[in-house]
Parts: sequence; C-alpha cells; structure tokens
Amino acid sequence: MTAPVRPRLNMIAGPLLGEFLLGMSVAMGGLWLASHTSDAAAGAFGLVNQILETLLVVFRVLAIGLGVVVTQYLGGQQHASARRAALLALGASTWAGALVVCIVVAGNDLVLDWLNAPDQIVVLAAPYLQWFAPALMLEAYNLSMASVLRAHLHSRDSLKVMIVMHSSHLLLAALLMRDWGEWDGMGLEGYAIAMLISRALGLVMHLWFWRIRMQLVPRWQDWWAASWKDLAPVLRVGLPGAGVEVAYRGAFMVSLAATARLGVTALATHSYTLQLLKYVLLTSMAIGWACEIMVGRLVGAGDLRVANGLVRKAVRNGLLASGSLALLAALGAPWLMRIFTKDPAVIHAAQTLLWLSLLLESGRVFNLILNGALRATGDALYPAASSVASLVLVLGVGSFWLGRLFGLPGIWMAYAIDEWIRGLLLLARWLWRGWLPNARDSRRRLRAGE
Repeated sequence: MTAPVRPRLNMIAGPLLGEFLLGMSVAMGGLWLASHTSDAAAGAFGLVNQILETLLVVFRVLAIGLGVVVTQYLGGQQHASARRAALLALGASTWAGALVVCIVVAGNDLVLDWLNAPDQIVVLAAPYLQWFAPALMLEAYNLSMASVLRAHLHSRDSLKVMIVMHSSHLLLAALLMRDWGEWDGMGLEGYAIAMLISRALGLVMHLWFWRIRMQLVPRWQDWWAASWKDLAPVLRVGLPGAGVEVAYRGAFMVSLAATARLGVTALATHSYTLQLLKYVLLTSMAIGWACEIMVGRLVGAGDLRVANGLVRKAVRNGLLASGSLALLAALGAPWLMRIFTKDPAVIHAAQTLLWLSLLLESGRVFNLILNGALRATGDALYPAASSVASLVLVLGVGSFWLGRLFGLPGIWMAYAIDEWIRGLLLLARWLWRGWLPNARDSRRRLRAGE
C-alpha cells in the first residue's frame, strides 16, 4: 500500500499565487500602456486579450489533462508512466499550437466582425492580433511544460521561469510600445513582439529545469510524436474541462459583443474592470490549482478522506480571500480606476460594476476550486454537463438581454447569476460525494497500469 501523501497546500499555492500575480501584472501593464494612447487602444487591447483567452482553451486541454494524469501517476508511484506523459506534452503542444496559429492568421477579421467591434477598434485590433501568431506556438509549450513541473511539486522552479518570462515581457513592452525620443513606438504590436521574445526565453528555462529537476531531456522526435494511445488518459480528463472552457468562452464572447454594441466607452470600462478583477480572483485561482495538484496525488495514493478535508478547507479559504479583496476593490474604485482613465463617466460605471462584483467573485470561488478538485478525482464529466445550460442561457442569452435592458450592470448581473448557479451545482456534487465512484475508478485504473 502506497503511503499517504501529506497535503501541503500553502507550499504549492504560494508560488502559484506569485505566478498568477506576475501574469496579471503584465496584462495590467499592457492595458495601462495602451490606455495612455487612447481609450480605443485600451478597448482593442482588451478585445484581443479576450479572443486570445478563447483560443488558449486548446492549450488548456493539454495542460489540464497532463496535470491531472501526471499527479495521479506520481501519487501511485508510477514514475515511468509519468515520464511518458510529460514528454507527450511536447508533441501534443506542437500540433495544438499549429492549429491555433492557423486560426489567428486566417480568421481574425471574421472574429472581429462577429464581435461587432467598432471601426476605430478594428483598425487597431486586426494587425495587433496577427502579431500574436508566432508567440502562441511558444505559449503552448510553456503552458504544458509548466503544468508538468507543478505536478512534480516544483512550483518554485515554475515561479522562477514566470518571473523571468513576465518581467522581460513587461520591460520589452514598455520599450517597444511607447515613444522614446525620435523613436515613435510600435503601439499595440510592440506588446505582441515582447511576448514572443519572452516566451522563447521561458521555453529555454523550462527545458533547463526539466533536465536538472526531472532528468528529462527531450529527443527531436518528442517534439512531434503524439500517439492517440498515450493521449487517451489526458483527453479523458482534459476534453470535458475544455468543453466547459469552450462553452464559457463562447458565451462570454456573446456578452462581449453585447458590450461592444454599447460603444467604445462601455468596452473600455469593461476592459478596465475585468483587468482589476483578475487581481481579486488570484488567491482563489492559486488555491484551486494547488488543490487540484494535491487531490490528484491523494487519489493516486488512495487517500480519499484526506482529499475531502483538503477541498473543504480550500473552499473556505477561497471565500474569505475573494470576498475581502472584492470589497477592497469596490471601496477603492474611484482611485484605482484613475490608473487607466480620467473620464468620470468610465470611473463611475466601473465603480458600479465593482460593487456588483462582490456577488460575482464570491460565486466564482466554487467554480475555481471545485472544478479542479472534481477533475482531479476523475469526475470530469459532471462539471461539464452541469454547466452547459447556465453558460448558454444565463451567461450567453442572459447577458445579451440584460445588457439591452440595463446596460453594463445588466451584463454583470448575468455574470454573477451564472457563477452562482454553476458553483452551487459543483458544491452539491462534492458535499454529497458524487465524486467518490470516479475517484475509486481512477485508483483502480492506475493500479491496473492503464
């Protein structure tokens, strides 16, 4: 019998929090640089970021599945299988990255059209999006390789990579986007070029840490090989989670189109507020990812009672953290929004949205933590199946109609209602232990060497 894994949630969550903080800060810095050009540039920056978030779902299929599969293998002491799954990340990322690059190159005008982007936004967003194509290929490798590092509990090494990668991105973006003397600056395109250079640096660092921490040195063929047999356990976990992501991003894009209909000011307000809220959800995101890693290991070790207690504690901590941060953001809105804009109409509208976000962020905690925990037990289908109706009817259709009736506050109400519906369904699943049969099945498959 494998010895139980002792959960040390904070040791994993701390570095993850640092990673997320860095990533959010780069995006915040990019938005700040864009906002000093014009509100239209800020709107274009926010719109393109949302498009990229949707496309990155393809990479998250791999990152989600690989993370869970590798943690379960390691928890069950199946190190050879964990090694094979880690190397699989490279070949699968190559093909996933190529797919996303083709979509960006061929379809950006169509996507911007579908989103009802105003003409002054399209002029800025279309070339900006094209510049991201090569950087996205490297992003696929970095996401998958970071997932493998964390699964081996090398979260501090992953944090080191992110510090260098994101710091270089922000520094280069500041140099390339703004004018310096006779240099006119590249505007939004400078942010994309800075991302390409920083992701190349991140890939080099990930390869180094793979070699010194896990003794993994990829061969040339590992960058292309991706057999369906090896991918099966990864996709079994990753595809349902990706299905939720696709449905969420699709519904969210509907809400974004509804926002774009309200004009450039509304789109800029939407971008500023969402960027600020990313800092609110950082703690819950870090707790959720750490929880998923530990639950995967505990399931592999067969210690389901400890996994249950760990998840309950994680949800409690997440509610306290997100509730407190959302309240501080709402109270500080008149000053925080001045980082981006001096327009009193934008500041007032953002303040209203941030007060509504107290409800939004407390509901989001359940989704951020319980989704990953259920997935780590092998219960990947329930979170996907239970979410579809709310995503389509509340987030998608609801934001469209509530946006027409109440403007941006109506869209925010749809966001909050959707998060609470999905979150409560996941909470019920965990508390009533509907995940237990799946956890036992996962454990049996591991012991059978599947």
